[in-house]
Amino acid sequence: MESNLKFIETWEIAQFKAQQGVEKLEVKQNPHTGKVFFVYGFETGPCSRKVETEQLTDPVVSQVCNAETGEMFMMLHQRGEGGAPTLAVF
Repeated sequence: MESNLKFIETWEIAQFKAQQGVEKLEVKQNPHTGKVFFVYGFETGPCSRKVETEQLTDPVVSQVCNAETGEMFMMLHQRGEGGAPTLAVF
């Protein structure tokens, strides 16, 4: 399945908090849908599956664009996630 997400810019957690002027990021789960998201100040953003499965060892936040809809959002994810998967290296 081809990803429609384009990763624009990525920040370390400390950089992102300083840029946004917030002291903390909170990861929460919607009790009705089970979806996991993060909260920074008065804003929210989605989290990758690695957050849900507790495999997040090197977290970063990226500004992401959905190529289909043009929607821009911030996403909490594992460093190295995103973009096209590598199929071969020569």
